[in-house]
Amino acid sequence: MTNSAPFSRALLHTVASLHYEQDLSQREIAKQLKLSTATVSRLIQRARDEGVVRIEISEFLESGALEEELESALKLKRVIIVPSAPESGAMAALAEPTGRMLRDAKMKPRSVLGLGWGRTIWEVVQVGLPNCHGITAVALSGGIPEAAKHFQIGEIIRLAAVQTGGTPRFIHAPFLLSEAARSALIKDPVIKKSVELWSRIDVALVGIGRPHGGDRTSGAASMTPNDPRLDQAAGDVLQHYFDINGQIVPWKGQEKMLAISLEQLRRIPLLIGLVASPLKAVSIIGAARGGLINALVTDTRTAARVLDCLSEGNATSDNKQRKSRRY
Repeated sequence: MTNSAPFSRALLHTVASLHYEQDLSQREIAKQLKLSTATVSRLIQRARDEGVVRIEISEFLESGALEEELESALKLKRVIIVPSAPESGAMAALAEPTGRMLRDAKMKPRSVLGLGWGRTIWEVVQVGLPNCHGITAVALSGGIPEAAKHFQIGEIIRLAAVQTGGTPRFIHAPFLLSEAARSALIKDPVIKKSVELWSRIDVALVGIGRPHGGDRTSGAASMTPNDPRLDQAAGDVLQHYFDINGQIVPWKGQEKMLAISLEQLRRIPLLIGLVASPLKAVSIIGAARGGLINALVTDTRTAARVLDCLSEGNATSDNKQRKSRRY
């Protein structure tokens, strides 16, 4: 295909959406659509030329100014923003500011650090957490029945404990159980001892899930419960779903979760959300409004998109499919 070759405008929209909205690389798009990488590159360029994608250079703001603005807008205790890294390293780039926030929290021996699961948490832990000798690292939920490495919360806890010089506390039970099994397992002495730590957590690291809009076909949505009530949810923290205003969206079967409760989450003194994706702007807003995070580590691109949503007064619109998007 040359730049002058005929092509469908629908194909331009599809390629642009996959690249700019779903953060797929050109190679991933080529594989999915059975095209060459060169063709995908030309289609992305043509999408820009045809106005399907509009690129704007926003006014430069120092990260300090962005942090203060975001703290005020979302009523958070603290925000740290780093320059946006290339897609492949965007999540790992949050490790240094996360470590800084943990050091500033001045955790002491016997302090409790809670960790969730997800791609961002996994990437941050792979880079490393600072030494916090004597703390206890505890999983915020039971085990996830998924093969992907970022769902392996036991391994996340093990690595976090090694890096911080702390003690790992695992939840040796599945994330979702029958009511009878859940009732029995939380009485097990080992599991009970770990679960009781949820009420003593000083600092927690959690990821924030993005809105899926009813699409459960992607790997990112594989953990989403099959409940149509969640199709309009703005996101989730540990499967606690919420709308853009922070109101909790219930789903069938949530009472079977072996995970930290909403009340326990909201009582954590420093509850840090880790996010590096503009697609999660409305998710960040909903999580902050719902008290599911009270601190945030993110990048400039994501922070700017959050502020755009808030200033435009149409944050809910990002929870729907768009035919074009500004970056």
